[in-house]
Amino acid sequence: MSPIQTLISRSLQLPLKGVESTLRLLSEGASIPFISRYRKEATGGLDEVQIARIGELNNQYLELEKRKEYILKSVGEQEKLTPELEKQIRDCRESAALEDLYLPFKPKRHTRAEIARKKGLEELAKWLITQQHGPVGARAARFVQGDVTDTEEALKGARDIIAEWVNEDAQARQTLRNIFSREAMITSKGVKGKEQEGEKYRDYFDFNAPLSRCPSHRLLAIRRGEKEGFLRVFLSPDDERCLDRLIRRFVKNDSEAAHHVADAVTDAYKRLLKPSIETEFASLSKNQADEAAIAVFAENLRQLLLAPPLGQKRILGIDPGYRTGCKLVCLDEQGNLLHNETIYPHPPQQEYSKAAGKVVKLVSAYRIDAIAIGNGTASRETERFITGLRYEKEVKVFVVSENGASVYSASKIAREEFPEYDVTVRGAISIGRRLSDPLAELVKIDPKSIGVGQYQHDVDQSKLKRALDQTVESCVNLVGVNLNTASSHLLTYVSGLGESLAQHIVEWRATNGPFRSRRELKKVPRLGEKAFEQCAGFLRIPGAENPLDNSAVHPESYAIVEKMAKDLGCSVRELIGNKERIAAIEKEPYKTETIGEETLTDILQELEKPGRDPRSKIQTLEFDPNIRVITDLKEGMILPGIVTNITNFGCFVDIGIKENGLVHISELADRFVSNPAEVVSLHQPVKVKVLSTDTARKRIQLSMRGL
Repeated sequence: MSPIQTLISRSLQLPLKGVESTLRLLSEGASIPFISRYRKEATGGLDEVQIARIGELNNQYLELEKRKEYILKSVGEQEKLTPELEKQIRDCRESAALEDLYLPFKPKRHTRAEIARKKGLEELAKWLITQQHGPVGARAARFVQGDVTDTEEALKGARDIIAEWVNEDAQARQTLRNIFSREAMITSKGVKGKEQEGEKYRDYFDFNAPLSRCPSHRLLAIRRGEKEGFLRVFLSPDDERCLDRLIRRFVKNDSEAAHHVADAVTDAYKRLLKPSIETEFASLSKNQADEAAIAVFAENLRQLLLAPPLGQKRILGIDPGYRTGCKLVCLDEQGNLLHNETIYPHPPQQEYSKAAGKVVKLVSAYRIDAIAIGNGTASRETERFITGLRYEKEVKVFVVSENGASVYSASKIAREEFPEYDVTVRGAISIGRRLSDPLAELVKIDPKSIGVGQYQHDVDQSKLKRALDQTVESCVNLVGVNLNTASSHLLTYVSGLGESLAQHIVEWRATNGPFRSRRELKKVPRLGEKAFEQCAGFLRIPGAENPLDNSAVHPESYAIVEKMAKDLGCSVRELIGNKERIAAIEKEPYKTETIGEETLTDILQELEKPGRDPRSKIQTLEFDPNIRVITDLKEGMILPGIVTNITNFGCFVDIGIKENGLVHISELADRFVSNPAEVVSLHQPVKVKVLSTDTARKRIQLSMRGL
């Protein structure tokens, strides 16, 4: 058992055995979804979030250990490594504290203290720091030689050295950190002369709040305003309290020497310590704000990817527009393009009758089941046009988010899928496919382009990418993937595959036809036993020879299911979906060293509803037909809407016009809400009341209280 595993266990308050097993599985190349789903006995039932956190902390501690070894080597080469210092370094568990220990031994730049040392003033500094009683001038006079021209220069150099010692004192730095964490204020001021240009930061032109209570969205907004040159930002604690604590630590009496030490402490605080700790806390608070924003983005993305699918239906996808017309595409049940053309029902052409005839004809000719309309320009007008037509059969109409569709249509993936069509046709195809299966379509788009983030361009991009990739992987594996219809891009996110193996699967499928069993995956070039173990349970084969191949039961557990069926005197196919027979199964006889209660529970649930889609059913929503532009809104109106984005400070709701309205966190419910995600989810239909509108700034304030 390594010390790191013990530290992780304590830090996350998780069983040590579960942490040890998780790290072993991760080191063996197991994916987070695989461990969470198929290794519950080993981990003690840890979920994906806990497993990911274990991996992150392990990497952080390993990096810390590497840094310790470097520091020990560096200090050792200076012949200054004492047993006590070595123990302090090895026992250190925080990066900041470790760097404090190393600070006195770091190679010095051309500092004021270093210049003073070269002038031979370190002995005078050592005498001053002892704060003995006696004439300071007489002692300083002994050092007036060479480059030191008088006693004042000698004393100034000695104070510079003492200031550096104060700055490098680990306890002094920790004292200031404690004060900063409790009391530091963040202040922002508008840059003079840029008030008009930086109008959107008006709320922060004279802002002051405790740093510890500044919400992440405010902090990121302030830092963005600073980066763009519209705000000046300061972090500061109570200077008097900080100086008082430092002087009490370093000044021992009221001697003349002590006064010089007090001056050096004041200089150290203003010139070295405060700027250093301020920079540290600016970085720390930014990291915390990043984590909060990334968590919001990841949860929004999860909800978007798990949005209800319409399923395998024939769909007419529409990318609406005015001057350039509405692009129409007819898609079959698998999302293949059958037909495309453009109609012009809106101004300036206004070919209403001609466009209406074309749509009705296409719906009939291609046996369309549903119509998907993008929610961009001319969306409401197009929706009214489409719903006003009469069809031979019932056709459901849905308004679909088109965020990122233009990014997809110009992407390499879209060009490979539809090389003979332009970006407008590809965009309409994406809109139609999003209705059929949002997950399969949205994985083709960079998550940052989907439009459900909060300050996503301001946060640490590597952390954001890692979190979003994990979210996509989690969603894809939660839902499962049809092995015979999935695109190579969707297969990329399946546990254990990746880009190369996904492409090999698609190529094998194209050459040999559909997969008839999961076992055939082993025939795919370069797909070895480990990759098969990781991916097989997440891939589905409808109509497979073995019905378990279309379920979440892993091939390693097929023998157990076969034994269950045999003991009940039926076939596996007869067992699947038979609630009475499944309810009669006792788990105890089927337990092994590696398969226990939790895995058997999962198997029985899956047998009851094999291949069950965890996503909910799709709902339709009709906006108020009388609301078309922001000026139609009146205070007190109650309107239907749909949640389009969730942030830490509330949620944005589409009420059928160009501008989305904000429901502030304080207006989400008749109770205190700490996290908007507790109350709303993406694409949730809601009722909202109009509180106020600001047409100049295009802002709408809404409320859900009492509704």
